[in-house]
Amino acid sequence: MRIAILGASGFIGSRLVEMFHLEGIAEVRPIARRVSSLAGPSRFQLDCRIADGFDRDSLASAFADCEIVVHAVAGAPDVILGTIAPVYEAAEKAGVRRLIYLSSASVHGQNPVSGTTESSGLSLRHAIPYNNAKVRAERRLRRLRARGTVELVVLRPGIVFGPRSSWVSSFADALIEGKAHLVDRGRGICNSLYVDNLIEAIRGAMSAPGADGEAFLLGDREQITWADLYRPIAEALGFDLNTIPDAISVAPDPMARRLLKRARRSPLARRLSSVLPKKARRALKSATSSLEDPKVELSAWTWPPPPRSIATLEMELLGSCRYKLPFDKATRLLGYEPPVSFDLACRRMVAWLGFAGYPVRDPSR
Repeated sequence: MRIAILGASGFIGSRLVEMFHLEGIAEVRPIARRVSSLAGPSRFQLDCRIADGFDRDSLASAFADCEIVVHAVAGAPDVILGTIAPVYEAAEKAGVRRLIYLSSASVHGQNPVSGTTESSGLSLRHAIPYNNAKVRAERRLRRLRARGTVELVVLRPGIVFGPRSSWVSSFADALIEGKAHLVDRGRGICNSLYVDNLIEAIRGAMSAPGADGEAFLLGDREQITWADLYRPIAEALGFDLNTIPDAISVAPDPMARRLLKRARRSPLARRLSSVLPKKARRALKSATSSLEDPKVELSAWTWPPPPRSIATLEMELLGSCRYKLPFDKATRLLGYEPPVSFDLACRRMVAWLGFAGYPVRDPSR
């Protein structure tokens, strides 16, 4: 079986290339947008291809003779949405049998309601643009599948971690720089998914007969907290997680942001803007924009700076989670059983930190 991996240079895509090739699971064709991005996959002397995720013709050429395409492209909302139709249409043109799309569990929000499953309704009213983009991407794919010939399997992984993961390196960097913080002491449930466990789910999705048109939540077997994920990193670098401070929570709730946006666009606000000095208008716009956009930290305009880090809206929601998403549907239809335990995953994660040059302490001392 020949499988095309779009986004082969990314964290998940590169690991997928490695495992499928080294374990002989399939004949792998890595696809990336630039030649430089294929430096990793090229060490295996594979049939690497260059194609832009927005260009249907170049994608169709790259997909030629492939039975499966894995869409593992990451990026901003415009990339998420802009690559959907070109990829599906190119797969159809190339005669691909099945497209596996890596969506995200965040279509249900970073703090999902207890009882959430794949059948739970999806909303476009998330406070985080990434979530809404993933919901729209899934809906577009379903419309394309309804009139197309390429089978579709949607995977919704949780927090994918492991060697080379930004979830690992960013926390390690923050510890070293003295900027690390927790949310609610790390007590929130982390819907973790070790990267090799995700690869196992992709393997099942390639040929499962009842998977066409279905979406699957994916996670590790164990229920863990954010403290469970962070503690091995902290201990490996010589830090005590108990001494890491909690972040300050100042992010307004979604309703407040919507009301603020409506107020800024009101006739009264426009009239006031026309008479205020330029500097005052700029300061007011900066402050209110920070409140509207959860990606902008309030420390960018607040003076004096706060004594502790301010939690982003994403991390505040993730840290407040009290529900582990189920993956029993994936077990039933894909045969998914996480092969790597959380304990082993953490040991591999710490080993990679040492390999990557982080000052990992000798556990024998």
